[in-house]
Amino acid sequence: MTKSVTLPGGEQVPALGQGTWFMGEQAGKRADEIAALRAGIELGLTLVDTAEMYGDGATEKQVGAALKDGWREKAFLVSKVYPHNASRRGVVDACTRSLIRLGTDRLDLYLLHWRGSYPLEETIAGFEDLQKAGKIRHWGVSNLDTDDMEELLEAGGEACAVNQILYNPSRRGPEFDLLPFQARHKIPVMAYSPIEQARLPRGGALGAVAKKHGVDPFQVALAWVMRDPGVIAIPKAGRVAHVEANAAARDLKLDADDLAAIDADFPPPKRKRSLEML
Repeated sequence: MTKSVTLPGGEQVPALGQGTWFMGEQAGKRADEIAALRAGIELGLTLVDTAEMYGDGATEKQVGAALKDGWREKAFLVSKVYPHNASRRGVVDACTRSLIRLGTDRLDLYLLHWRGSYPLEETIAGFEDLQKAGKIRHWGVSNLDTDDMEELLEAGGEACAVNQILYNPSRRGPEFDLLPFQARHKIPVMAYSPIEQARLPRGGALGAVAKKHGVDPFQVALAWVMRDPGVIAIPKAGRVAHVEANAAARDLKLDADDLAAIDADFPPPKRKRSLEML
């Protein structure tokens, strides 16, 4: 089953996409990584997220290789700009370099990777220049906490399509204020490292719920992240079997007992926590 999340402009994207952090950094994994990305697209995980930071551009090149020969038209392609490149002109220049590495003429979504020294108004102006030039379709941000998001909207950022943040059962801080804020403003969350880069415990509640449903604990974690209709999960999978397992998480329905068990192991926040980053 393909679950979707609606962007502020009305466009729908898959609730389960594909991350690419650390891809393209080892030549021996090239064939497997390209095969995994293409298998994911065929399974409906058409949102592919990357960044100029990843592998100093090597990951974008790997993604570009995977999207050759007609695959680009099937993908919703996302990349991110370094904060030190986020001046009005710098955003445009960085995007141009990313497009060259990716072998495409446009991005579907371009994000500010994290908050830097340039005023948000300036970065937004750069994004709008790119939109006018047809080089990006949507823009958004990453790793912005609630106060940053408030400032973004005050700076004229109403068109922000997503905020990509660290969110998984062990990183629930955003539930206290950031997720409700974004829900009120209809700005989806894109959850990176939704299984904590495979460091979530396989035992405890995740293991028990997995055993009950006959699935893997990491599939439980993915289903948990996607329980919110405004959250997109972007796990990385470097092998076809792994991406197939991720895709199967879309069919997992967690009941109230499952959620209560997970809450017991990973309690929801009772106070404001600063947004965490990896």
